Amino acid sequence: MTHRTALPALAATPAGVAVLGRILTHGPIPRIEIARSTGLSQAAVTKAVSPLIESGFVEELRGDRDELAGAGRPVNPLSVAADRLLVIGVKITGDEAIGVITDLSARILSTVHRPLVTASVDEVLDTATEVVQWLSHEHARVAERIVGVGLTVSGDVNPDSGVIRHSPLLGWRDIPLGEQLAERIGLPVIVENDVRALTIAEQWFGLGVDSRSFAVVTIGTGVGCGIYVNGEVVSGASGVSGEIGHLPLASGNLVCTCGRRGCVETVASSHAILGRIQSLTGEPLDMAGAVALAHSGDERAITAFAEAGEVIGAALAAMVNLVGPELVVIAGEGVADYDLYEGNIRRVFGEHAFGAAAECELVVRSHTFDDWARGAAVTVIREIVRSGLSV
Repeated sequence: MTHRTALPALAATPAGVAVLGRILTHGPIPRIEIARSTGLSQAAVTKAVSPLIESGFVEELRGDRDELAGAGRPVNPLSVAADRLLVIGVKITGDEAIGVITDLSARILSTVHRPLVTASVDEVLDTATEVVQWLSHEHARVAERIVGVGLTVSGDVNPDSGVIRHSPLLGWRDIPLGEQLAERIGLPVIVENDVRALTIAEQWFGLGVDSRSFAVVTIGTGVGCGIYVNGEVVSGASGVSGEIGHLPLASGNLVCTCGRRGCVETVASSHAILGRIQSLTGEPLDMAGAVALAHSGDERAITAFAEAGEVIGAALAAMVNLVGPELVVIAGEGVADYDLYEGNIRRVFGEHAFGAAAECELVVRSHTFDDWARGAAVTVIREIVRSGLSV
């Protein structure tokens, strides 16, 4: 079994895919609203949704009489029967595997965290398998409904092949993780870049649901970016896109974990900020101690966060000038300390955003690692909805 086979095809036509996607992201929703938003006729909507109702994946709810239906006929909104299928999402960090199981609406039903002693491929595979098995056991009575697993890591990921081409955080190159995990667990596996998966989750179930374009920028262990334009999350011709953490905006004297010099992450990652503060103070701090030191008014710590904010602001401006999103969601574990960055981020962004690009809204949204794992699960949900065209 390859890593992406056997996902169920719920919709067999382009119209069915469009209708199912609209119901999933906007339901409960009347047929007439589906027609308006998709450009399909009401007859086409009815034709597309009928097999979904018959198979039990879409429910017709009892509605009130509504003038939109004409002649006082009742409007019966359509909703996805979210519990008909379950999916699992796993997020891999440098020291932990986080798993969630969700229904088709991406509602988290259970979570599990397992530590990683090392980031070796074998240990990650063992731990990811354990996470999947634990979640499956927790839902043993409906385990047959679990149809796929999404797994995300940082770095250069090819979602089509399931190969991790390069993950500096994990020290991996050319690892066929999707195929290897699928062989162990007996379920289809989708492997995706973690920030791109988080962006897909925002597109389908978050702030991006009704946005024409947006970006998600994550601050923490790394600095990443996912971009949604023209109805799609950008994956790039080769699977690389939005890597603002590796824009050469910092000093060339600084070497990045990717091996290159001057990347944004050499100044703005949590590791870089902590290293800078430790070098200035000579104290063996952890990140919580560094944040506390900055909040106490220590100028050395404040300077390190300020420098990070400046380079993040410049990177944001470069991305917005190139892509032109209407909204940027700033997320990641680093936003818990956003007050230490915010002034310089917004100032430098305003200085370098060109023309109307400066009107792009910057929104801060806190994400837990459970949310990152949920993003992995949503990559499977998206594939299920679209799989009628490819399976």
